[in-house]
Amino acid sequence: MSFYQKLTKVGSKYIGLPKLFKWGFNLSPMYRRSTAHILSVSEDLTKIKVKLPISYKNKNYMGTIFGGSMFSAVDPIPMVQLINLLDHHYVVWDKSATISFKRPGNVDLFAEFVYTQEELEQIKQQVSEKKELEIIKTTQLTNEDKSIVFCEVQKKIYIADKDFYKQKREMSSQ
Repeated sequence: MSFYQKLTKVGSKYIGLPKLFKWGFNLSPMYRRSTAHILSVSEDLTKIKVKLPISYKNKNYMGTIFGGSMFSAVDPIPMVQLINLLDHHYVVWDKSATISFKRPGNVDLFAEFVYTQEELEQIKQQVSEKKELEIIKTTQLTNEDKSIVFCEVQKKIYIADKDFYKQKREMSSQ
């Protein structure tokens, strides 16, 4: 169990998972370096809002937001969010990501990460039947009113039954 997993287990008992998720990310050195910060986390953790302000810390040669900052602002959220939405019987991993830059980020950027209850039930049902699956979650970085898309990130996320995953790894190591 990682430091962050232990912190989540203990901290969520005292301040609640939504607050811990928000402040844990916002204070985490790895996420702070992206220059983004989490604005809000819904009580059920199904909706998270992030802001990536344009600043001297993330401007590139052209004076717009560095593409690496755009990616790192959204990279960890869908996987960590899903891990916390599913129970401990599942293994969740990022498999791949694709980023498409639509226009230069010359203003503060915003992103929302949403999992619906239907989507979560479908994931559980499919893992129950197939033991593992991959999903694609798409996130857009937009201006504040969402009228302009600056970039789109597609994350491929692997989800498996924990017992199945353990057996699969044991068989592949033999």
